[in-house]
Amino acid sequence: MRVLVNISYQGSQFLGFQIQQNGRTVQQQFEKILKRMHKHDVRIHPSSRTDRGVHAIEQYFHFDTELDIPEQQWQYAMNRALPGDIYVNHVSFVSDDFHCRYDCVGKSYRYKIYQSKHKDPFLNGLKTHIAETLDIDKMNTAARYFIGTHDFTGFCSQKTEVVSKVRTLYESRIEKTENGFDYIVTGSGFLYNMVRVLIAFLIEVGKGKRQPEEIPKLLEDKDRNKVPFTAPAEGLYLEKIYLTPSELTTDFGNDIKLHRKKSI
Repeated sequence: MRVLVNISYQGSQFLGFQIQQNGRTVQQQFEKILKRMHKHDVRIHPSSRTDRGVHAIEQYFHFDTELDIPEQQWQYAMNRALPGDIYVNHVSFVSDDFHCRYDCVGKSYRYKIYQSKHKDPFLNGLKTHIAETLDIDKMNTAARYFIGTHDFTGFCSQKTEVVSKVRTLYESRIEKTENGFDYIVTGSGFLYNMVRVLIAFLIEVGKGKRQPEEIPKLLEDKDRNKVPFTAPAEGLYLEKIYLTPSELTTDFGNDIKLHRKKSI
């Protein structure tokens, strides 16, 4: 039986999602619980692997089990054993050929920034602080240049180890908030540090140090050295996982180009 789990977590005290040799991770927390329940190791498979300090409003993973436990009981058992910075929102049974990573057709991230003269210790780890006044309208103009299908080699970590760095973005916009703004970006998939590089560049635009019109040429040049900054992890949230094409078309229209990953 294959079990699909929808979770949220506050990432400040995690070294990321993926299990590591030494250190606290989200995967480690769940596999420890599942091992205790099954009496043997159980591997979980996530839709996305968030980095150290990154949060998730909606994240999915699946695992296989031989245990005959109702969906709500799975949720209850895991939440009872989990620490306070992780929560299981929902558990459901899926077909054995479903795969969280390969059936994912899109992801949405939100990067949260607050603006004030001084840092707020109560927002530490939850939002990124910027003291300067930024040109939000200019940032929004720049953000729209990223929408569409592009090679994002110049806007991701140089450590990115994938053959193709072409991704499609359906949404890229700045949204004002009570004490600052959020950057919302939705796409077929994202490269290592891609969202944090995109927002770092947009902040430079807001400060007047870069111009929106530079973006087409920077995408064409594929040179990370020309986009040298990466925003901190603390403001980044994995907000939504799209597991079906219908979810994407509902939010972005029927003319979007879907990029379903090949099955393993």
